[in-house]
Amino acid sequence: IDGRAEMLLYMAARSQLVEEVIRPAHESGAVVVSDRFLLSNIVYQGYAGGLPRDEVASVGGVATGGVMPEKVFLLDMSPQAAAERWENEPDRMESRGVAYLQSLREGFLEEASRQPNRICVIDASESIDAIQQRIRQAAQEVLGA
Repeated sequence: IDGRAEMLLYMAARSQLVEEVIRPAHESGAVVVSDRFLLSNIVYQGYAGGLPRDEVASVGGVATGGVMPEKVFLLDMSPQAAAERWENEPDRMESRGVAYLQSLREGFLEEASRQPNRICVIDASESIDAIQQRIRQAAQEVLGA
């Protein structure tokens, strides 16, 4: 699939998710947790996919109606270490190889350096308990709990 078409398909799905799930939940006062959002598009289609990142962000802003997460938890580890943890066959993205996966990592870390107050980088090579504790600490800062 063409990179621009792929980006637009993902953005259509993001738009639908915002309107059907995120916005109504947020308006009711609920806390919304999502496993991926616009940052993923900026990195996958922009940094690693070669589309202009500002265009991906602009289309994403339109698609999501400006809805953005208050905090992003970026679970970071090397592509080699991540591959060792895979229990299933690599998916379409993972099958693109280590160089592609490394470009994703670099993109995520670059965005984290640009937005340090919003993107919390967590060392995902640690134990599950340590990762969970770090996420809980960062979430408590946002939730005021």
